[in-house]
Amino acid sequence: MKNNQQQVWEQFYGPNIAYLYEQYEKYIENPDKVDPTIKTLFDEVGAPPPKDTSVAVTRPNKASESQRNEQMDVNKISAGWKLLKNIRTLGHLAADIVPLKGPQKDRTTDVGILNIENYNLKKEDLEQMPVSWLWKDAPSHIQNGWKAYEYLKSIYTQTIAYEFEHIHDEEERKWLEDYIENKRIDIPFSNSERTKLLERLIQVDGFEKFLHKTFVGQKRFSIEGLDMLVPMLDKLIEESSKVKIENIMIGMAHRGRLNVLAHVLGKPYELIFSEFHHSPNKDLIPSEGSRGINFGWSGDVKYHLGADRDINEGPNHTIHISLANNPSHLEFVNPVVQGITRASQEDRGMAGLPKQDKEKSLSVLIHGDAAFPGEGVVAETLNLNNLKGYQTGGTIHIIANNMLGFTTDYEDSRSTKYSSDLAKGYEIPIIHVNAEDPERCLAVIVFAYEYRKKFNKDILIDLIGYRRYGHNEMDDPTVTQPQLYEMINKHERMAELYGKDLIAKKILSEKEVQPKAEDFMQKLQQIYEKFIEAENNQKENPLVPKIVLEGVPNIDTSVSAEQLKTINKNLLNWPENFNVYPKLERILKRRETALEEGNKVDWALAETLAFATILEDGKPIRLTGQDSERGTFAHRHLVLHDNKTNERFVPLHYIPEAKASFSIFNSPLSEAAVLGYEYGYSVKAQEALTIWEAQFGDFVNAAQVIIDQFISSGLAKWGQKSSLVMLLPHAYEGQGPEHSSARLERFLQLSAENNWIVANVTSAAQYFHILRRQALLAGTDSARPLIIMTPKSLLRHPHTGSSGSELTNGKFLPLFEQNGTGNNTEKVKRLILCSGKVAVDLAVELENFSSEQVESLHIARVEQLYPFPKKEVGNLIERFPNLEQVIWVQEEPQNMGSWTFEEPYLSEVAAKHIEIGYIGRPKRSSPSTGDPDIHKQEQAMIIHEALQYGKGGNE
Repeated sequence: MKNNQQQVWEQFYGPNIAYLYEQYEKYIENPDKVDPTIKTLFDEVGAPPPKDTSVAVTRPNKASESQRNEQMDVNKISAGWKLLKNIRTLGHLAADIVPLKGPQKDRTTDVGILNIENYNLKKEDLEQMPVSWLWKDAPSHIQNGWKAYEYLKSIYTQTIAYEFEHIHDEEERKWLEDYIENKRIDIPFSNSERTKLLERLIQVDGFEKFLHKTFVGQKRFSIEGLDMLVPMLDKLIEESSKVKIENIMIGMAHRGRLNVLAHVLGKPYELIFSEFHHSPNKDLIPSEGSRGINFGWSGDVKYHLGADRDINEGPNHTIHISLANNPSHLEFVNPVVQGITRASQEDRGMAGLPKQDKEKSLSVLIHGDAAFPGEGVVAETLNLNNLKGYQTGGTIHIIANNMLGFTTDYEDSRSTKYSSDLAKGYEIPIIHVNAEDPERCLAVIVFAYEYRKKFNKDILIDLIGYRRYGHNEMDDPTVTQPQLYEMINKHERMAELYGKDLIAKKILSEKEVQPKAEDFMQKLQQIYEKFIEAENNQKENPLVPKIVLEGVPNIDTSVSAEQLKTINKNLLNWPENFNVYPKLERILKRRETALEEGNKVDWALAETLAFATILEDGKPIRLTGQDSERGTFAHRHLVLHDNKTNERFVPLHYIPEAKASFSIFNSPLSEAAVLGYEYGYSVKAQEALTIWEAQFGDFVNAAQVIIDQFISSGLAKWGQKSSLVMLLPHAYEGQGPEHSSARLERFLQLSAENNWIVANVTSAAQYFHILRRQALLAGTDSARPLIIMTPKSLLRHPHTGSSGSELTNGKFLPLFEQNGTGNNTEKVKRLILCSGKVAVDLAVELENFSSEQVESLHIARVEQLYPFPKKEVGNLIERFPNLEQVIWVQEEPQNMGSWTFEEPYLSEVAAKHIEIGYIGRPKRSSPSTGDPDIHKQEQAMIIHEALQYGKGGNE
């Protein structure tokens, strides 16, 4: 096939091609010296063919045509070429894609690109041009430039408009052009299908009308103005059933959510009425406050809830439709849905990487027009699309575009022409469609589906409509958009418009259309009256499930020595001729004897052994983070690289013990999207151990919305289980404010109702056992997230290494006592409780003391900060009859870290005569000093003060 450049230059020969050579020489010297149309030709296509290269052309047969060709002004030809190109690339500017043509300036109106006079052309000029000069693959019925102009204008400037000039791949662009210009998008509709579409629009509209008049003033964030969203989702499900897609995962904010729940997810009307019936009609601002029936025990408002539905599409095919729970943080559900989708596409039941089937599941994300360009998590999520650890085979994006954000006009909420422009940076095709052209809206969703199926890439539909009421139904939008809402109040509803259209086309009569709406409203009224009759207005307060209240179960996590030794040997069984970097090879080979008596297992090996034994138990593992393959601190090395060929080898894929898949991926430089993705993955793949690791724990605050709205509260709000693990490097080592704290206090502040486990462990064995415990909890009713403050310098510290027997015979200890202290219980007067690196600093300093010098002290590490080991700490305190003080020692400032969270527990378990005290840094606004010398002085003072009891300083 000839390339595009050659096809263009075939249009010119004889005097015209000579003229182009002359013009190109001027263009090289200064592009502004040549005619703008020819400059555009050179800009787009490049140089004409060399003078000594013959350009194959098909000369017209007739002499008159030949003569005309020679005389045709090359400027006219290039102008005609530019005209058609601009229709394709800029036709969206003049398209009829905005339903309301109101007082607001319409950014999508620019008809100048269509005026042939602006190209110095006349109709006669275009009629004289054979279509082959301007359009190589024109349909056979188009003979000249004028017909091509009219044809393309009719395609690119109606109620559908396209943007795909930003796509670099030629095959994709060609496919899109062919699909559009050969009118494959014009799918036929039978009269019965049109009638069915009308009935659906009546249901969508009638449902909103009924809620509006029955529950006056209650918020519902209605779909009105974008009614076609529901039939579009119906059509997508219909298309998906043809190729045996098993799952469709939908993420959306609250605009139109109740309608989607009722009609796409099949949530019963009476259940939705019940949620409204129990919602107090309060004047709450801005949008939250009404309480509805829910799936958790603390619950959520009705327009945040998700749902699931199975649709049978034949004897052997069921499509599972899932609408993800979503808080008011709008777009933050995007990565969660992507993670759910990836998990649903994978088979994790065998060793190695999971087997992914992209055609098994499809994700649909419905965005707000203000939120899509406004919330950064959108760009973070779009960036995941083509990354091997995160791709899902393409997402269908729909912007539910009502041209307003809360009370903000669109020209005040974005710097781009369209709300969809962000997608251009990721080479995502964009289709704008007028929400009041129902049949074209359905054609567009089929187009999007076909593109996704063909290229396994994202595609975006900009569904442009309006918002009939305010941001919520308690708002009066005429306060901020008076002219717009004067027009909206007079504007007919979508069901009415389409009904009139079918009547005008004589598909239905007025007598057939009118009863449909009345019958549906009567049906809703009957459902509501029946619900009211049966309703018992007494509603019990939901209780926290007993299994959650019971806390973390006691689980045996030990592994036999023989198992560990065999696994450890197999981990070092690399392929023949695989060249490990010599320095790294020496480090890894030292692990061979780590389990022998007298040797120690370091942090990295303990983790690898934990992973291997979890895989042996048949539990899949997924680990991601910005440097997780190697480890930020160059300690992990779970992916080896041949230092001569760069070939990769993952030992955990090949150990014979593995009975489940193992995934490890370096993530993009993102926290919010990647953490949301892993949370979604863990929700769907409940049997798996899903782990996200921050590069430094400090960076986790860039994902705070995911933590607050999903991870910490998802179980209580929605009954949504997750056993996600978060590894957050945390310790004060003089690296400054941004490389010290994982903001431990924030996780503890969010701790309640046994919602998760927060730990700060200090030995390789403890880390081994807590990972194994978490894996065994995954997939059970006791599953919950695990937040671990992981070490940095302690990764290689001799005090954190563990003997092989601690892995084989031990278990995770929520309270871990320091050897060498508290031996004489009668003499202990100060009990030091601590957590994390400061505990190791204390242990190191103790080596400088004799046993007599510290006989009045005992030190214990609270390894599990939440749920607080109340029983263990209480028993420990009771062991010392002469105890005077319980001191909490930490390296974080007093208003950070664990102190404010732990102090009430300590006061509760200690006798009244025992003093509860704090030793650590004073309250501060910044986590840490930036001066490493000052840090060392502060750290030394904390250790010194903690250990002074009984030495004359504090008695």
